[in-house]
Amino acid sequence: MKVLGVVPRGYCKGVVKAINIAKQHANSDVPVSILGMIVHNQYIVNALEDLGINSIDSKGKTRLELLDEIDQGKVIITAHGAGQGVFDKAREKGLEVIDASCLDVIKTHNLIKEKLKAGFDILYIGKTGHPEAEGAISIDQERVHLITSKKDIEQVDPNRKYVMTNQTTMSLYDVYDLCEYAKKILPDVEIEKETCTATKIRQEAIRNIDEDVDIIIIVGDPHSNNTQKLAAIARNSHHCDVYMIESIDELDTNWLKNKQYAAVSSGASTPTYLTNQIIAYLKQFDENDPSSYPKPAIEKDKILNNG
Repeated sequence: MKVLGVVPRGYCKGVVKAINIAKQHANSDVPVSILGMIVHNQYIVNALEDLGINSIDSKGKTRLELLDEIDQGKVIITAHGAGQGVFDKAREKGLEVIDASCLDVIKTHNLIKEKLKAGFDILYIGKTGHPEAEGAISIDQERVHLITSKKDIEQVDPNRKYVMTNQTTMSLYDVYDLCEYAKKILPDVEIEKETCTATKIRQEAIRNIDEDVDIIIIVGDPHSNNTQKLAAIARNSHHCDVYMIESIDELDTNWLKNKQYAAVSSGASTPTYLTNQIIAYLKQFDENDPSSYPKPAIEKDKILNNG
């Protein structure tokens, strides 16, 4: 099978930073906990747990609430960042705080704080319940407004002045549409788009892949917003089958029947090893040769490799 490995793919700089910080604290003489998923990929979470680093996560609980489950040792703030209240509470509990926040997330937080001081309210385009959005909104829950749709924009006070920004992993095309709509209905709104470069170039690469591709596979965890957006852009931009899978274990060979040309990409928190394993498998796959059907096992010790 002909295979296009879409470039770029795999770890972004923020994910590399977060994983490396976590690995540096493996085998510590005190308990090490991560406040949520270090990045949104369960394979990485499991690999870190094998190193003795425990992830504290529970659906529906905020970072502040998750802190109640950690009583000693070190706590790692994930790549998604957190509000100041989380840092304060952790230190009040006597925990050593290790900050693995992505620099792009920190940049957005600083922008929000600066604009709040200048008298603006913030329209923050993000995903409900996402930890990055949670951290941004917690900066000022009265004046930072979560925007998930045009309807949310319609419900804000048109007489106030706003700065519109966004979660770094959102679709740049969705962000553009919402920003343009805000400019039409709000008399005083400034736009400060904050989609990170890694997310932006991955989305553009997916949109611009060859038109003769007849199947697209996006590799990543369903928790990963940037992975979900890649799959959505692929479906909206190309007239072919699109599948989102976590690893080769979920690849169904029935999808490959009568397919000649596959494109493979992955979210920014997907281990490169998992994506490369799928690319290698597809390259050797021959629908007419059953000996090419068996899939290789996943080698857990390769999950945290950066290359």
